[in-house]
Amino acid sequence: MILQPNRKVQSNKTSITIAMTVMVMLVLIPACSGRTNEMGEAITERDSLPVMDTRGVTTLVSDSGVIRYRINAEEWQVYDRKSPSYWAFEKGVYVEKFDSLFQVEASIEADTAYYYDKQRLWKLMSNVHIQNLKGEKFDTELLYWDQNKKRVYSDKQVRIEQPDQIIYAVGFESNEQMTRYKFYKTNGIFYIDEESAAAPSDTLQTDTLG
Repeated sequence: MILQPNRKVQSNKTSITIAMTVMVMLVLIPACSGRTNEMGEAITERDSLPVMDTRGVTTLVSDSGVIRYRINAEEWQVYDRKSPSYWAFEKGVYVEKFDSLFQVEASIEADTAYYYDKQRLWKLMSNVHIQNLKGEKFDTELLYWDQNKKRVYSDKQVRIEQPDQIIYAVGFESNEQMTRYKFYKTNGIFYIDEESAAAPSDTLQTDTLG
């Protein structure tokens, strides 16, 4: 005798299997959804965190295989996931630029600084002090240093102390060594060896960019 399959039993088994599958999916979908949100939050948080956070930094930086800069900073953070990426020195920075004989051509100090590594551009803010090889001192609140163009510039008030005079101006640009520069507008010249100050002038005989 040939037994015929019980179609009613198979149908019930199929219904039970489908029902269990649906229940499992209903349980797993919220769990998977929550896990995706957690991963998304983690990725977003990683984008906002520095890849490097170093304290008490003294480092030498080379350019084309030659040491050109020394950086001293209390804190150095690198944000590689930001657009654009940058280094942050939010607790102050001191930078020295060397010539080919490892002599200091210029030094720059600021309360806060950001270095955009892809553009090779420094943005220095608050109590920015610069000194060049000739001993001239520059003070301003905002300064940009474009290493690609080898240019230093600002559109803010600047004070320049030379051996015989102090110059006040609004905006200037210079070469990297701060030895050739020009002002956009001078507000006054005060001679150190004289009691009287010169009258404000928009023209100034000084080094200019070549």
